[in-house]
Amino acid sequence: MTLSLEADQLRRYKDVARLLFKYGRSDLADWARHDPILADAEALPAEAAAEGAELADDLEAMGPTFVKLGQVLSTRSDLLPPPYLEALSRLQDRVEPFPYEEVERIVGEELGVRLSKAFSRFDPEPLASASLGQVHRAALRDGREVAVKVQRPGIRSRIAGDLEALERIADLLDRHTEAGRTFGFEEMVEEFRKSLLEELDYRREAHNLRTVGANLERFDRLVVPRPVADYSTSRVLTMEFVAGGRLDETSRLVRLEIDGAELADQLFEAYLSQILVDGLFHADPHPGNLLLTPDRRLALLDLGMVGHVAPVLQERLLKLLLAVADGKGEEAADLLLDVGERLEHRDDARFRREVSDLVMRHRETSVERIEVGRVVLELARVAAVGGVRVPPELTLLGKALLNLDHVGRALAPEFDPNAAIRRHAGDILSRRMTRSLSPSNLFSSLMDAREFAEALPGRINKILTTLANNDLRLRVDAVDEIELVKAFQKVANRITVGLVLAALIVGAALMMNVRTAFTILGYPGFAMICFLAAAAGGMALVWDVLMHDRRSRDELGRRR
Repeated sequence: MTLSLEADQLRRYKDVARLLFKYGRSDLADWARHDPILADAEALPAEAAAEGAELADDLEAMGPTFVKLGQVLSTRSDLLPPPYLEALSRLQDRVEPFPYEEVERIVGEELGVRLSKAFSRFDPEPLASASLGQVHRAALRDGREVAVKVQRPGIRSRIAGDLEALERIADLLDRHTEAGRTFGFEEMVEEFRKSLLEELDYRREAHNLRTVGANLERFDRLVVPRPVADYSTSRVLTMEFVAGGRLDETSRLVRLEIDGAELADQLFEAYLSQILVDGLFHADPHPGNLLLTPDRRLALLDLGMVGHVAPVLQERLLKLLLAVADGKGEEAADLLLDVGERLEHRDDARFRREVSDLVMRHRETSVERIEVGRVVLELARVAAVGGVRVPPELTLLGKALLNLDHVGRALAPEFDPNAAIRRHAGDILSRRMTRSLSPSNLFSSLMDAREFAEALPGRINKILTTLANNDLRLRVDAVDEIELVKAFQKVANRITVGLVLAALIVGAALMMNVRTAFTILGYPGFAMICFLAAAAGGMALVWDVLMHDRRSRDELGRRR
C-alpha cells in the first residue's frame, strides 16, 4: 500500500507525522521497552500526566476521527502508560453545534417528511453536541417524549479520508518498524475502522439499544431507552427520552439518598452478564454515559460503541477474571497464552513469572484499593511486552471494568469488585449452561450423536476385518527420512573428499624426493601440482562447511 499524493491526504500525513514526531521523542517512546513489573505511573516522570493531557488536546484539535481514536487508545494499556490512559479517558467529544437549519434539512431528507410534520415539538437548542452528531429533545405526534440524534453534515467523507490516511501509515509502520511488527498497527486501525463505521450507522445503534435492552430486562434498577423504528435511519436516531442527571454531575447529597450498594452491584452483574453470557456489551460505561433517573434507577446511554465477545472466548475471559480475583497468577498466565497470539520473540518462562508477580502484587493490595479493570489492562500490557498479542476484546473488557470500578465506588465507596465477580460467577455459569441447552443446540447435538451411532458399527467392522487379515499399518511421521539420507550423503561426501585430499598431500610429500626435469619453483612439478590441488580442495571444503553451518544457524533462528 503506497501513500497517496492528493492534497488532503498530504495534509493528513503531515498532521499524523507531526504527532508521531512530537511524542516519539518523549517518554512515551520508551514505554514499550519498560519492564512490565516497573511499568506504572510512579515509574514515569511527573511530566507524563501533563504530556498525556497535551496529547488529548492535540487529538481533539485534529478532528472527530482522532477524538474517537483517542477514546479507543484509552483502552490500550499495552500501548500507553497510565497517565496517558487517564488523560485520554477524559477526552471530551464535545464541539460546537451545527445550525438548526441543517438539522431540519437532514431530518427531512432521512424521514421523507418535513420536520414539523413528523414531530409536534422539536427543540432548536441541542441537549448535547458531539463530533459525530448532536441530540435534540422532541415530542412525537402521539405525545411521546423522545430524544433525536442527528448526524453532523459531511462527517462521513471526512472520516473516510482520515481512515485511509491512518491505514496507509499503519501499513508503513508494520512493514518498517519493530513496534509495528510487535503490536500490529494495521490490524488495530482495521478494528477501529469497523467500530467507527458502525457508529456512523445509527441503525446499528438502534439495534444495539433493542438487543441490550432485551438482555437487561431482568435488572429492575437499570434502564435502556428504546428506539423508535419508524423515525430512525442511518443518519437520524429517535429514541425514548429518559429524564435524569449525569452520574458524574450528581451531588453527593443525592447519592446519599439512594441505595448505592444495590445499584453498583446490579450494574456490575449486568455488565458481567453482557460480556460473559450475551456476548454484546456497552463498551464505554463511564459516568457521563450513565443517568440517575428521578426514580433512582440508572439509564445506559450512547450504545454506538459496543464490544462483541465470541462464545469460545467468553468462558476463557470468565476463568481469567476468576483467576485474577483469586490471585492465581500461574492460571492467569496460562489463560492469557491460550487466548492470545504468540509472537516469534516470546519468552514463556519470563512471561509466566511477570504475570504471576503482577497478580500477586494486586492480591496483596487492600480490598478498598483493588481495581480489577486496571489489573486486566496491566495484564494486556505484560502480554504485549512478553510477545503475546491478546485479542482486543480483553482490553475493552479491562476498560469497561475499570469504568465500572469507578462508578461502583462513586455509588458505594465500600463496593468490592473482586467480591462481586466471585458472587456472580455461579449465576453466570448457570446462565451459560442454560443457554447451551437451547432447543437448537440440543437438536444439533442429537444430530451429531445420530450420525456417530450410524457410522460406528461400520467403522468397528472395518477395524476388526483389518486386524483379522493382518493388514493393520501404523504410520508415524517422526523424522523425514529423505532429508536424513541427504544429510548422511553430505557427511559421506565430505569424508571421502577429506581422504582424497589427505592422499594428495601424502603423495606430494613422498614425490618431493624424486628429482625430475619438470620443476615448479625448484621443486618437482608433479609433486607441486598435487600439493596445490590438495591446498585448493582443502580451502574449498572449509569454506563449504562454514557457509553450510551459518545457513543452518540462520534457519534455526528463524524457526524459533
